[in-house]
Amino acid sequence: AGCEKEPSSHMWIYIFLGNLLRGIGETPITPLGISYLDDFAKEEDVPVYVACLHTIAMLGPMFGFLLGSLCAKLYVDIGFVDLGSITITPHDSRWVGAWWLGFLIGGVTSFLAAIPFCFLPKSLKKPEEANNDKTSYDYSAVVMPCIFQSQLIYPFLSDFYTSLKKVLSNRMYFTFLCCSLLQFSSFIGFLTYKPKYMEQQYGQSTSKSNFLIGLTSLPPVGIGIFLGGLIMKKYKMSIIGATKFAFTMSFLAYTITLLHFFVGCENHMVAGMTVSYE
Repeated sequence: AGCEKEPSSHMWIYIFLGNLLRGIGETPITPLGISYLDDFAKEEDVPVYVACLHTIAMLGPMFGFLLGSLCAKLYVDIGFVDLGSITITPHDSRWVGAWWLGFLIGGVTSFLAAIPFCFLPKSLKKPEEANNDKTSYDYSAVVMPCIFQSQLIYPFLSDFYTSLKKVLSNRMYFTFLCCSLLQFSSFIGFLTYKPKYMEQQYGQSTSKSNFLIGLTSLPPVGIGIFLGGLIMKKYKMSIIGATKFAFTMSFLAYTITLLHFFVGCENHMVAGMTVSYE
């Protein structure tokens, strides 16, 4: 009983609030960014631009894993203790890496990267080659008054509910949404547990596991997204053509993924669990 104690750190509150703010700041980039590109770019160039946007979104986690690999090699109290007095190494189970350093570096980098967005114009002049039936939408004219004028919040929510109902009643979009949820759920689970699997089964350190994941898993995904955008631009695919292309590639990907069932290692011998104490 003397060894048991309740955790007293409230650090999780800061991590929770930080991720909350990060989510609020990141969310508008994808929907409004894609709408921005779709309104003001040539129709045949939109797939490439969207592919570039998603490719960069995949390169970010890759650099995050590499940064995590570097931070995991540094002791958690770096800058506060004499590193010469540390007797354990990253291979020791008691080692705790400088997990907080990645948040600090990422936060500062995100802040600097957000500054150029302040200089983007509210609207651009469409190229003559773009479709005339597309209408640009000035989101700031709706969002900003709703923030500062409470009497306009209710109409905004009413319009949002109507738009959401129309979108979810679209069978093609709803099917695509369900498919995306399944894909991302499997991908996130794979990406979350694969580093731990490498640590436990192959005896790799946390630093090396993150390095290998960032270097081998995410770049092929980014390259695939970019090539998909180029293929759609070259063959000028319609919605039906893009759907068939996506189905074919997804089917091949899932077929190849089945090979993971044939890869594995024997369980470690743990006294009292996999083998007897004798």
